[in-house]
Amino acid sequence: MLIHYQSAFLAFMKKQLSNPKPKSLYEPASYIMELGGKRIRPVLALLAADAVSDSFEQALPAALTVEVFHNFSLIHDDIMDDAPLRRGKDTVHQKWNVNTAILSGDVMLVWAYECLNVYSGDLFKELTTLLSTTARKVCEGQQHDMDFPTQSLVSQEEYIEMIRYKTAELLGCSLQMGALCGGVSKAASQPFYDFGIDLGLAFQLQDDYLDAFGDPRTFGKQVGGDIIENKKTMLYLLALEKSNAENKMVLESLFETNPTNPSQKIEQVKTLFLATGAADQIQHMISDYTQKALNQLDHFPVENKKKEIFKIFSKQLMQRKL
Repeated sequence: MLIHYQSAFLAFMKKQLSNPKPKSLYEPASYIMELGGKRIRPVLALLAADAVSDSFEQALPAALTVEVFHNFSLIHDDIMDDAPLRRGKDTVHQKWNVNTAILSGDVMLVWAYECLNVYSGDLFKELTTLLSTTARKVCEGQQHDMDFPTQSLVSQEEYIEMIRYKTAELLGCSLQMGALCGGVSKAASQPFYDFGIDLGLAFQLQDDYLDAFGDPRTFGKQVGGDIIENKKTMLYLLALEKSNAENKMVLESLFETNPTNPSQKIEQVKTLFLATGAADQIQHMISDYTQKALNQLDHFPVENKKKEIFKIFSKQLMQRKL
């Protein structure tokens, strides 16, 4: 059934893609939109709309909004992270150049808002306000993410807030937009947003785990990238908390180095993640946030049978089978 939503969204998206002039501006935007990915956010928007109204077509423009915005943010994130790969392919700035990537990302942000022009009245206001609030939080989360490597002390609470803003908020936004497009009130759409927040936190924590321990053939990004960039992820923070004095000194010193060949550094850090129990502990956190998300289903204003697909989605997402 999830494939049905993905297929419907992709068909709608392809009708909206065009390459007007200048080609050098719009071709990179089409490139990243067609690069693949799980289409998590648009599918969530369609799921929510279908759950509350037995129809999802009215939510297709909103679904495109969140996917365009997401890919805009990826273009800029990849520049800031100097990432060579996205979904196993060259990043936009790598394939073209940094200036082109910045401008193509900018036009995608405009495009994201334009997708909402099909709505009117109170719904248009609610959707655009929600997108603006989410966009600001995503930017704040990205700034925290950039600040943390040079910040002397990062708490686990600060890290959770960062990934909530950077990742989870857009999932919550996607679900709430879908529910609103389906015709429910803002208050009735709140549990959909809350579900997205908890699922997004679980997803990002799992992404942190896979960055260190994932299979590069299926992960789609450079394994060990967070370690190379000295990012203070939850794995790092947990390992630091559980380390003895000697291991703590080693871990902190490793995150102050930038070797030309980082392979040895990556293996040393991963060994510490395992030895301190951080790798196991983060998996428990992932499980806890996933269960919190599932608990939100009790508050969805829909029949129980309609909640099952959200359980299926959560399971497939966390197993990386979407």
